[in-house]
Amino acid sequence: MKKRRGFIQIAILHLLKESSMHGYQIMKELENRSGGLYSASAGTVYPALQELTERDMIGLDSTSDKKTYEIKEKGNARLVEFANHREGDFWDSWKARWVWQNSDEATQLKSAMDLWEAEVHKAIKQTRKNPENTAKLIDFLKEITERLQKENR
Repeated sequence: MKKRRGFIQIAILHLLKESSMHGYQIMKELENRSGGLYSASAGTVYPALQELTERDMIGLDSTSDKKTYEIKEKGNARLVEFANHREGDFWDSWKARWVWQNSDEATQLKSAMDLWEAEVHKAIKQTRKNPENTAKLIDFLKEITERLQKENR
Protein backbone atom coordinates (compact mmCIF):
# COMPACT_ATOMS: atom_id res chain seq x y z
CA MET A 1 0.00 0.00 0.00
CA LYS A 2 1.16 3.48 -0.81
CA LYS A 3 2.16 5.56 2.19
CA ARG A 4 0.77 9.05 2.27
CA ARG A 5 2.16 12.16 3.89
CA GLY A 6 -1.11 14.15 3.99
CA PHE A 7 -1.69 13.92 7.73
CA ILE A 8 1.97 14.75 8.40
CA GLN A 9 1.72 17.74 6.08
CA ILE A 10 -1.36 19.03 7.89
CA ALA A 11 0.46 18.58 11.20
CA ILE A 12 3.45 20.52 9.87
CA LEU A 13 1.16 23.32 8.70
CA HIS A 14 -0.44 23.46 12.16
CA LEU A 15 2.99 23.73 13.78
CA LEU A 16 4.18 26.42 11.39
CA LYS A 17 0.98 28.38 11.98
CA GLU A 18 2.07 28.59 15.63
CA SER A 19 5.72 29.44 14.92
CA SER A 20 8.47 29.22 12.31
CA MET A 21 10.62 26.13 12.83
CA HIS A 22 13.49 24.21 11.29
CA GLY A 23 13.17 20.54 10.36
CA TYR A 24 14.57 19.07 13.57
CA GLN A 25 12.24 21.24 15.68
CA ILE A 26 9.30 20.00 13.61
CA MET A 27 10.30 16.36 14.13
CA LYS A 28 10.66 16.84 17.89
CA GLU A 29 7.38 18.73 18.21
CA LEU A 30 5.47 16.07 16.23
CA GLU A 31 6.82 13.49 18.66
CA ASN A 32 5.89 15.64 21.67
CA ARG A 33 2.35 16.22 20.39
CA SER A 34 1.83 12.45 20.09
CA GLY A 35 2.87 11.92 23.69
CA GLY A 36 6.01 10.16 22.47
CA LEU A 37 4.05 7.54 20.51
CA TYR A 38 5.20 8.82 17.10
CA SER A 39 8.84 9.30 16.30
CA ALA A 40 9.07 11.49 13.21
CA SER A 41 11.88 10.57 10.85
CA ALA A 42 13.82 12.75 8.46
CA GLY A 43 12.64 10.40 5.70
CA THR A 44 9.06 11.44 6.39
CA VAL A 45 9.36 15.05 7.45
CA TYR A 46 11.79 16.40 4.85
CA PRO A 47 9.91 15.02 1.81
CA ALA A 48 6.71 16.49 3.32
CA LEU A 49 8.47 19.85 3.76
CA GLN A 50 9.75 19.67 0.18
CA GLU A 51 6.27 18.95 -1.17
CA LEU A 52 4.71 21.74 0.90
CA THR A 53 7.39 24.11 -0.39
CA GLU A 54 6.78 23.05 -4.00
CA ARG A 55 3.05 23.62 -3.50
CA ASP A 56 3.85 27.11 -2.14
CA MET A 57 2.21 26.38 1.23
CA ILE A 58 5.39 27.04 3.18
CA GLY A 59 8.60 28.88 2.53
CA LEU A 60 11.93 29.64 4.12
CA ASP A 61 12.02 32.37 6.74
CA SER A 62 14.35 34.99 5.26
CA THR A 63 15.04 36.54 8.69
CA SER A 64 16.58 33.35 10.10
CA ASP A 65 20.18 32.26 9.63
CA LYS A 66 19.04 28.59 9.79
CA LYS A 67 16.84 26.80 7.25
CA THR A 68 13.65 27.75 9.07
CA TYR A 69 10.23 27.18 7.53
CA GLU A 70 7.20 29.44 7.81
CA ILE A 71 3.61 29.02 6.69
CA LYS A 72 2.36 30.96 3.67
CA GLU A 73 -1.09 32.06 2.56
CA LYS A 74 -1.78 28.82 0.66
CA GLY A 75 -0.82 26.83 3.77
CA ASN A 76 -3.26 28.80 5.91
CA ALA A 77 -5.96 28.26 3.28
CA ARG A 78 -5.28 24.51 3.36
CA LEU A 79 -5.71 24.48 7.14
CA VAL A 80 -9.07 26.26 6.81
CA GLU A 81 -10.15 23.76 4.15
CA PHE A 82 -9.06 20.86 6.37
CA ALA A 83 -10.86 22.29 9.41
CA ASN A 84 -14.09 22.58 7.40
CA HIS A 85 -14.06 18.80 6.87
CA ARG A 86 -13.10 17.81 10.44
CA GLU A 87 -14.48 18.30 13.89
CA GLY A 88 -12.56 18.81 17.09
CA ASP A 89 -9.02 19.78 17.92
CA PHE A 90 -6.40 18.63 15.41
CA TRP A 91 -3.84 17.76 18.08
CA ASP A 92 -6.36 15.61 19.96
CA SER A 93 -6.92 13.69 16.71
CA TRP A 94 -3.16 13.52 16.14
CA LYS A 95 -2.53 11.95 19.53
CA ALA A 96 -5.54 9.60 19.25
CA ARG A 97 -4.21 8.36 15.90
CA TRP A 98 -0.88 7.34 17.44
CA VAL A 99 -2.51 5.82 20.50
CA TRP A 100 -4.60 3.66 18.15
CA GLN A 101 -1.64 2.74 15.93
CA ASN A 102 0.27 1.55 18.99
CA SER A 103 -2.63 -0.53 20.32
CA ASP A 104 -2.88 -4.32 20.29
CA GLU A 105 -5.98 -4.05 18.10
CA ALA A 106 -4.15 -2.03 15.45
CA THR A 107 -1.21 -4.46 15.49
CA GLN A 108 -3.56 -7.43 15.04
CA LEU A 109 -5.45 -5.62 12.27
CA LYS A 110 -2.21 -4.79 10.44
CA SER A 111 -1.10 -8.43 10.63
CA ALA A 112 -4.45 -9.57 9.28
CA MET A 113 -4.27 -6.98 6.47
CA ASP A 114 -0.73 -8.03 5.55
CA LEU A 115 -1.81 -11.67 5.35
CA TRP A 116 -4.90 -10.76 3.32
CA GLU A 117 -2.85 -8.63 0.92
CA ALA A 118 -0.36 -11.47 0.38
CA GLU A 119 -3.21 -13.91 -0.32
CA VAL A 120 -4.84 -11.52 -2.79
CA HIS A 121 -1.54 -11.21 -4.64
CA LYS A 122 -1.24 -15.01 -4.77
CA ALA A 123 -4.78 -15.26 -6.11
CA ILE A 124 -4.03 -12.68 -8.80
CA LYS A 125 -0.95 -14.66 -9.88
CA GLN A 126 -3.09 -17.80 -10.05
CA THR A 127 -5.58 -16.05 -12.32
CA ARG A 128 -2.74 -15.30 -14.73
CA LYS A 129 -2.19 -19.05 -14.98
CA ASN A 130 -5.93 -19.82 -15.06
CA PRO A 131 -7.73 -16.84 -16.61
CA GLU A 132 -11.08 -18.62 -16.23
CA ASN A 133 -10.80 -17.91 -12.47
CA THR A 134 -10.62 -14.14 -12.99
CA ALA A 135 -14.39 -13.65 -12.86
CA LYS A 136 -14.59 -15.61 -9.58
CA LEU A 137 -11.85 -13.49 -8.01
CA ILE A 138 -13.50 -10.27 -9.17
CA ASP A 139 -16.85 -11.41 -7.72
CA PHE A 140 -15.16 -12.33 -4.44
CA LEU A 141 -13.43 -8.93 -4.17
CA LYS A 142 -16.67 -7.11 -5.02
CA GLU A 143 -18.53 -9.12 -2.36
CA ILE A 144 -15.94 -8.32 0.30
CA THR A 145 -15.99 -4.63 -0.70
CA GLU A 146 -19.78 -4.49 -0.47
CA ARG A 147 -19.72 -6.17 2.95
CA LEU A 148 -17.17 -3.64 4.19
CA GLN A 149 -19.24 -0.77 2.80
CA LYS A 150 -22.37 -2.06 4.60
CA GLU A 151 -20.43 -2.44 7.87
CA ASN A 152 -19.10 1.12 7.69
CA ARG A 153 -22.41 2.90 7.15
